[in-house]
Amino acid sequence: MDTEMKNMVRASNKDAQYDEKAKRLLGHKYILAYILVNTVDEFKGMAPKEAVQYIEGEPFIGVVPVEPGLTNVQKDDSEAKGQRIIGLNSENAEINEGLVRFDIIFYVRMRDGLSQIIVNVESQKDEPSGYDVLDRAVFYVSRLISSQKERDFVHTNYNDIRRVFSIWICMNLDENSMGYVHLAYDKLIGDYQCRGRLDLLNIVLIGLSNELPERDERYELHRLLGALLSKQLSVDEKLAIIEKEYNIPAETGIRKEVASMCNLSQGIREDAQAEVIMSMYKKGYTLEQIADVMEKGIEDIKSIIEKRKLVLA
Repeated sequence: MDTEMKNMVRASNKDAQYDEKAKRLLGHKYILAYILVNTVDEFKGMAPKEAVQYIEGEPFIGVVPVEPGLTNVQKDDSEAKGQRIIGLNSENAEINEGLVRFDIIFYVRMRDGLSQIIVNVESQKDEPSGYDVLDRAVFYVSRLISSQKERDFVHTNYNDIRRVFSIWICMNLDENSMGYVHLAYDKLIGDYQCRGRLDLLNIVLIGLSNELPERDERYELHRLLGALLSKQLSVDEKLAIIEKEYNIPAETGIRKEVASMCNLSQGIREDAQAEVIMSMYKKGYTLEQIADVMEKGIEDIKSIIEKRKLVLA
């Protein structure tokens, strides 16, 4: 395997690990509760600590395929005399390896104690160049509706369709933002309006800038998500924001996830710096010039170059 290919494999592997840990961090119920109270109308004004109890079971994180026909799994219940049971496909992850999966899916019991909604949370490192995020979000929210047939409603009982929310967290944007996309009924001729629910499909687009916003009620969710996903803040800085500002106990397992993510992001930054240093070295820059550009000591530059030579040998 040539040097360039080796570097690509190492970089993509660390990025993939970082993305996976980001999903797991976002999938903590306390974090999901903050997302709920800031995006879903029925939960607005509720304390996130109280909203946690409405999240049913454990969220499905990176295991449910998006592809038509694979989102659900069918199995027999022996106790129900062979009756079919349809559920979200969280099994056979190896068989379905390589397929696109929802980042996070979970069910939420509404405050009336009866109805449910289905919530999907997706994270994007930056705005994709190959497609528009909103177009992909429309596809995802449509899959969340269509995959309910025979799972959440049967035959033609369309009135049993659960409301769905697809919430997209897009990082590295120019500003902090939030947009809400939903159905609307425009009367073009006459006053008659067909019966039906306009609240079934909901898309929320959350934009995060690289600069962490100051403490402000309007940007409460942006500051929390920005701190969690930041590659610049240290473990202690992130935990201080999470614990002191948002009253999220670190004992929930978040501390370990945050530390692991910070270690990975540090490794990604160091690899990127090493690549720049080696590129300058190969182009004939002196150690003094490299040290000046990278704002490091000459001995540090020497050490990085020697280690890199050994790795690439």
